Amino acid sequence: MKVLRLHATGDLRLHDEPVPEPVAGEKLLRVKAVGICGSDLHWFSEAGIGDAQLGHPLVLGHEFAGVTESGEHVAVDPAIPCAECEFCQRGHPNLCERMVFAGHAAQDGALRERMTWPSKHLFPLPDSLTSADGAMLEPLGVAIHTVDLAKLRPGMTVGVFGCGPIGLLIVQLARLSGASNILATDVLPHRVEAAKGFGAQHAFLTDGRPDERQMRAATGGRGVDVAFEAAGEQEAVDTAFAAVVPGGKVILVGIPAEDRTLFSASVARRKGLTIKLVRRMKHTYPRAIELVSKGLVDVRSIVTHRFPLAEAREAFRVAERREGLKIIIEM
Repeated sequence: MKVLRLHATGDLRLHDEPVPEPVAGEKLLRVKAVGICGSDLHWFSEAGIGDAQLGHPLVLGHEFAGVTESGEHVAVDPAIPCAECEFCQRGHPNLCERMVFAGHAAQDGALRERMTWPSKHLFPLPDSLTSADGAMLEPLGVAIHTVDLAKLRPGMTVGVFGCGPIGLLIVQLARLSGASNILATDVLPHRVEAAKGFGAQHAFLTDGRPDERQMRAATGGRGVDVAFEAAGEQEAVDTAFAAVVPGGKVILVGIPAEDRTLFSASVARRKGLTIKLVRRMKHTYPRAIELVSKGLVDVRSIVTHRFPLAEAREAFRVAERREGLKIIIEM
């Protein structure tokens, strides 16, 4: 089978490798679609992410769907928690101390034609969903968990700062949650237009610096109850803290390149803010499948580019240049 491995920064190579054999509790999958995520780009451009660094040629890819040997189309949860540690037992498998995650650290991901994965982490897809839709359920799961952390209520005003795929999914979920006013910003014009199309009442092109006058005008001089930072950029963090009202929440979902997030302590203290950081997701796949299959969330329109595995290097370059929205590699 064909396998794509990252050997060093920007160095992706196709290999011929044996098809793996499933062990007890696993199924063999024919991988059909894999999304390129922002964290994949950290691996590609920096040979690591946070404190995890490339130690061997790694197969990337954790947003994926495939077909089992029996012909069942499935979406795949890329996280395998231990189910035994304190945090798993408390209902927080996303915080598992012994987490195994596809395409991260020592665990190969999905950019290969065949792979094995535990059966309990496979979720059957309805006939109405494509494999690319199935791959999009992973970023949707992150967005669901992000909105869960915010505890949105009908009538709230929401800010989404960074309108990549996860930011655009948060816009849609905020609308579904009853947000009465959604403000969104991005540095790329096509993402600003996408945010408008997905339900943001106010979407602005920004140079990265917070424009408090613009944000106040969009919120009746008040600010936002919840600010979602989804860019992984310090400027978006600054904008989120500037936009949120006293007593509000800032939810940080973006992954910073320098593994540091800074904010003004005096602003956060004076406003009495609640600050939460997002760690992947938990228990979201059934909800994500329901939302997409019932047409309540549109993941299909977020996919703007598709490449075959043989052109994966170009796919990563397109994603690195932030062209379009979601890049999918199809087998």
